[in-house]
Amino acid sequence: MTAALWPETRHSQELWPEQATSADRTAHGPVRPWLETVSPRMRWDWRHLVYVQDALDTVTPGETKRLMLFLPPRHGKSELATVRYPVYRLERNPEERVIIGAYNATLARKFSRKARRIARERLALSDDRTAVEDWETASGGGIRAVGVGDGITGQGGNLIVIDDPVKSREEAESETYRERVWEWYTDDLYTRLEPGGAIVLIMTRWHEDDLAGRILASDDANSWDVINLPAFAQQDDPLGREPGEALCPDRFDEAALNDIKRVTVGFEALYQGNPVPKAGEMFDPAWFEVVGAAPAIAERVRGWDKAATAGGGDWTVGCRISKNPRGVYYIEHVERGQWGPGDADQQIRNTAILDGPRVHHHGEQEPGAAGKRDAAAFVRLLAGFSVATEPSSGDKVTRARPLASQAQAGNVKIVAGPWVHAFLEELRQFPRGKNDDQVDAASIAFNKLAGMIVRDLNPANWAKAYA
Repeated sequence: MTAALWPETRHSQELWPEQATSADRTAHGPVRPWLETVSPRMRWDWRHLVYVQDALDTVTPGETKRLMLFLPPRHGKSELATVRYPVYRLERNPEERVIIGAYNATLARKFSRKARRIARERLALSDDRTAVEDWETASGGGIRAVGVGDGITGQGGNLIVIDDPVKSREEAESETYRERVWEWYTDDLYTRLEPGGAIVLIMTRWHEDDLAGRILASDDANSWDVINLPAFAQQDDPLGREPGEALCPDRFDEAALNDIKRVTVGFEALYQGNPVPKAGEMFDPAWFEVVGAAPAIAERVRGWDKAATAGGGDWTVGCRISKNPRGVYYIEHVERGQWGPGDADQQIRNTAILDGPRVHHHGEQEPGAAGKRDAAAFVRLLAGFSVATEPSSGDKVTRARPLASQAQAGNVKIVAGPWVHAFLEELRQFPRGKNDDQVDAASIAFNKLAGMIVRDLNPANWAKAYA
């Protein structure tokens, strides 16, 4: 960062960590005087950076071995934790090995180049290994810079710093890319960690299933300390800010943040560290009134979204929705499981039997010859029931919009059942959540129902149904 971005401020002659008194260490932490000595034109006294410094001071002696830092863009997290903290560690112990990972090798090398520039002024570096992506100290320690997917065979790390493994919204929304990041982390990076080593993950959040989200949903979640410093303070702010107060007014005051918020679709994720707002990006669970039962007089469709493989992360889902004569929709039931092809067919057939003959079953035909074969097999499976398929059109978000519009207008209710919580949570996370099979099945059923007319037009029966 330049002096323009990081205004010069007053600096006393700070003591080096080795010379600092107990009071100095308590007040500033060991990394603080080092930072102000190495980069005196940068601001290290902002409260959010002091908070991060305190967290890193627990990583250095091994008190904290897994640390997540969520801060908004352009607030100094990388300059502190990715560029300078590794050099600080090397200066304390030049035999340490540090691995810096990022969404691609170019960014990782940029961090490494900045770190090497500082290290050259403070450490004896090796003349044998000097490449920006892999350089060493004269004592054998050093930094290796890698991008997502790069192998790290033959080298371990006492400290692994992962800084923004996701480049863009497009990558964040790609399940294939998220899986690639996860495999890189578990199979490459994590296996390089030396005994007693530490991992620091620095991110602006993009998606609920990004690397941080997936770690926190795993069995390893309890191993991590998580610090989230949102751009706008929320209740119980770690820094003691009042709700709505800006994180760093000297850089981005509340007016500047509101300007960004007006044009940034992902503000809640990128700037607040919350990849899915409580109200949801497309669906608000509060729109759905939960009722005890649906009216008897109604048309009913169960939409089916079939998983390609068993245990592959996707679910086979059948969502039954009814539409009464007044044009109100009721989400009545969801059947879902991660079944293999044979078990899935049996579950679909059993569900149709339980639904009874008046429920229409509808599926989508995927493109290509394989899609036609699957659609034909689906129709044969439900012989004796009302069943049809039609070619899928548009993406999942487009298909879900009609359901979202009617739900927002209060025209969609949900029948109480043990499946409701998981269903509403998937709606809330859509389209950034890990799964969207229930949403897709509901969209299939809803869009089919929307064009159907309720067949029972006898007002007397209506009265009975709503009595």
